[in-house]
Amino acid sequence: MSTQPRRIAILGGGVGAMTAAFWLTNRDGWQDDYQIDVYQMGWRLGGKGASGRNADIAERIEEHGLHIWFGFYDNAFQLMREAYAKLDRPLGSPLRTWDEAFKKHRLVCLTEAIDEAWRVWSILTPLMPGEPGTPRSEANVSSALGSLLDQLSDWAGAWNATAAKPLVVDSVEPQAIAIGVSSNALSDAPTILARAREVAHTGALVGLDSPAQTVLSLLQRLQTALHEIGAWLQAAGLWPDEVRRLYLCMDLALAAAIGMVADDVVGKGFEVINNVDFCAWLLSHGAQPASVDSAPVRGFYDLIFAYRDGDPARPEIEAGTMLRGMLKVGLGYRGAIMYKMQAGMGDVVFAPLHELLERRGVRFHYFHKLLALQPDASGAAVQEMALQEQAALHGGRTVYEPLRDVKGLPCWPSEPRYEQLDPEQADALKRYRVNLECHWSDWPQHYEALFHRPLPMKTLLRGVDFDDIVFGLSVASLPVVAPALLERSSALHQCSDHVAAVATQAYQVWTRRSLQDMGWSCAVADGEEPVLSGFTEPFDTWASMDQLLCRETWPPGQEPLNVSYFCNAFAVSDYPPSSDHGFPARCADVVKASAIQQLNQDIRVLWTNVSVQGFDWTWLVDAEGGEGAVRFDSQYWRANVDPSERYVQSLVGTTAFRLHADESGFTNLFLAGDWLKTGLDAGCVEAAVMGGMQASRAISGWPTSIQGEHGW
Repeated sequence: MSTQPRRIAILGGGVGAMTAAFWLTNRDGWQDDYQIDVYQMGWRLGGKGASGRNADIAERIEEHGLHIWFGFYDNAFQLMREAYAKLDRPLGSPLRTWDEAFKKHRLVCLTEAIDEAWRVWSILTPLMPGEPGTPRSEANVSSALGSLLDQLSDWAGAWNATAAKPLVVDSVEPQAIAIGVSSNALSDAPTILARAREVAHTGALVGLDSPAQTVLSLLQRLQTALHEIGAWLQAAGLWPDEVRRLYLCMDLALAAAIGMVADDVVGKGFEVINNVDFCAWLLSHGAQPASVDSAPVRGFYDLIFAYRDGDPARPEIEAGTMLRGMLKVGLGYRGAIMYKMQAGMGDVVFAPLHELLERRGVRFHYFHKLLALQPDASGAAVQEMALQEQAALHGGRTVYEPLRDVKGLPCWPSEPRYEQLDPEQADALKRYRVNLECHWSDWPQHYEALFHRPLPMKTLLRGVDFDDIVFGLSVASLPVVAPALLERSSALHQCSDHVAAVATQAYQVWTRRSLQDMGWSCAVADGEEPVLSGFTEPFDTWASMDQLLCRETWPPGQEPLNVSYFCNAFAVSDYPPSSDHGFPARCADVVKASAIQQLNQDIRVLWTNVSVQGFDWTWLVDAEGGEGAVRFDSQYWRANVDPSERYVQSLVGTTAFRLHADESGFTNLFLAGDWLKTGLDAGCVEAAVMGGMQASRAISGWPTSIQGEHGW
């Protein structure tokens, strides 16, 4: 006797949702147990990671922002490795394997304002053994502390060998004795590391004679010595960049190590210090204010948009979440610290997933916008979902084919494939330049005026159309589509209230000059291009992405020599109702004006051949041949203000309100995304993958383990 497969409705097409779909179908015979339908607003998958190809401008890649994967992303790379292997594209296909789609990147750059002048700090990070996405043993917090102390020991060796000693070797000042004190203290790093491992074994701090207290005393002695010699070197004017930068790295590492021991992070986990901002926590454990207000710290705040309401004057992130993230990024990677995608994120990540999942039997329903979820009378389960059918398919079509071939690579277009839609609707969508991914879209009004009826609705019922739901939308979507659920579930309501999501902004420029021609001078031997953070507001992060140009189709004579991506948080204190259709355009205008201002004023710090009189707009590729700043109109910019586009933050004290996938408060509603409690608890691809894995495990029991969910 056969049983009906459980009908699973996956809402959204971002990383968390697609990861859940992948793992639910990642075993033979899955269709005996499940029937899976994905409902997606608009014409493409991707969420914040959606990208498009602009058919009108050389099939150029247009992203929501800058997307680069870190080398500690074990779950995300496992997903990609398996997806590419199982998709098994034909020999000769572009980006056929995961390691063709992701390339190692080593050059990290920071900017510093020193003596009222900007300086670039270029760091060529080392390659490490192994590859991301392959099995490794679960590490605990003690091993994280050990790795930090190992790095501190390396810095101490560099300090003694190449930094402080040569500067004062001939000095007769009595204070020079501090050099010897510092050297002896720093040489104790291996001993400190051994004691730290003992701390983890014995547990919480107990008594003055405990191993933990011994380690704490050693670390504090080292910190005092470092501060003394640092003060002397600065007073003596012996403070070149090499010494200053090494000092602040050691100062930050020491404060972090002291804090990990003093606050028993080793015994209680990173969450124990999530009640305070990271910078305040460093200061409380002895870090110098100048070190805390330095490029490495600012760069990490920029990296994860750690500014309340997007305001750069209000930096904020949980100390434990930031510390764990910094340790993972800097000390937990395998292969390279970063990996650059070799096409748009949509092309590299979501096109292969769509192809594989569709081949497996997952059904995709595009142009279905979720309007509301409703609980049953008891409040125990989700009973129905209301969907708006945004566009009808042409003729007898029942399936929308979203991908388009660009140079042999399946890609997502930047607009719907109108030829597959009802001709009248397609014409109206183009005429009114409708954005079907926008919360503030005026398409319903246009549709009703043209066709004298509202957009069609579809109501799906539990037990008829679905049994379980995977909610793959971002946390900012909950008040929009699920207010009735928030009324019934206190946990979900608290999560929605406390876990914030911030708007972001981005722009891309294609130039007729190479980086070197524009004046970028911080080249390295192997020719790696910069990924840079800590720059001026409102666009503090920049990356040169020339590896993408070969994937675009520029005509002869118009080929760019560089494409650069800029991004940052975007300040929005209050979001208007959906009836304010002009809100996104007003935000985009702000982004455009800020981008033009940066190119005219601040970019010369990085591109030194830009004149003090302003940017040379002829450098921009513009097929229309515009004059002056009008040429910027041919570039790409956006404000990511929609609920599904905002970046999930980790403001102080908010991880406590995050939920696991099976903690929605409803028996048939499973959550997926980077806003869950994953053990990483920060907005990134890796956390989104972990959230999707949790959702699959809650439904099917698979996968049985998630790398990094516990410990470090």
